[in-house]
Amino acid sequence: MMARQRILILDDEQDILEIYQEILARLPSQPDIITVDNGGQAIALLESQPFNLLLLDLRMPQMDGFQVLAIVRRKFPALRVVVMTAAQDEQFRARAYAMGIDLYLEKPKTGKEIINFVDCIESMLEREEQGGFRGVQSKTLLDLIQLECLTQSSAILRITTASSEGRIWVQRGDLIDALTGDLAGKEALLEMLRWKTGNFEILPSDTPRPRTIFSGWESLLMETAQLLDEAGATEMPVVEAEGLSSFARYKGVQFAVAVETGDPGKFEQWGSENPDQIAVFIQATTHDLRKLSDELEAGQLEEIEALGPQRHLAVLIGDQESLGVGFTRSAVLPHIRETMKQIEVKWAS
Repeated sequence: MMARQRILILDDEQDILEIYQEILARLPSQPDIITVDNGGQAIALLESQPFNLLLLDLRMPQMDGFQVLAIVRRKFPALRVVVMTAAQDEQFRARAYAMGIDLYLEKPKTGKEIINFVDCIESMLEREEQGGFRGVQSKTLLDLIQLECLTQSSAILRITTASSEGRIWVQRGDLIDALTGDLAGKEALLEMLRWKTGNFEILPSDTPRPRTIFSGWESLLMETAQLLDEAGATEMPVVEAEGLSSFARYKGVQFAVAVETGDPGKFEQWGSENPDQIAVFIQATTHDLRKLSDELEAGQLEEIEALGPQRHLAVLIGDQESLGVGFTRSAVLPHIRETMKQIEVKWAS
């Protein structure tokens, strides 16, 4: 059995520590959460036991967050670090990223900000190490862009490799433009997403930039990730863009799995990390609920909606095939139902 992951939270305000502990208790991975209120104690804990993630405030008495960061980056270079601060200061932000943090967040206040915060932290814990960009250890450029969009940032991401350089503009959480070499817009973004490693820096977005990318960031990143998968996939068969991957344009959709009725081993998929398990779930759940519907004489089963702590799943039931569509957990039920109506029309055609 894999050991539970461990998060260390550093903040000088006890009330804030209790709030963080309560919020992070919602994480699907259920990590161990340790809290401390001073930098010296945090360093001592890091030296005595392993942690997967450090969350820290910048403004603290005695040893402030930047001093802690300097020690952490020297002694624990592989440790992932998230800065949580109430300071809306671009200089603080730039300085923290320059010191190699993974993510800079303002302390969440609203329900939506809390959901985004939890999503960001869970994403950082569940990703495996696959190279990455300095400042976001073990992160791909796709992860970096997603985190900037989730936190509703306005910034310019400057990415450099040994042979290339590019920039990506994010405005209030929306991707609006990208540029590398002779490429611009979506084509430039796709090219940069092929880069596996490099260096990045966060620049202030203080000059208006004409918009060349008009798709929502969620669907755009899903689409580009799918194109990259199609270019390099050698294992699972991939449905062509006009098939299941076309559902990426719907807000909140993460993946789709179409499974043949009665045989969970025969399925097509797009965007799922564990399509075989999802196919089995769809087939078994559909079978059991159809049987229950017959016993209760409740009529024909047409759709299933399952709301979970990590993601939501809606299933369209067909005679020969069933279609499961995964949604982000921030998607609300009315939106899921309306989206599934649109997907049903497209799927039937």
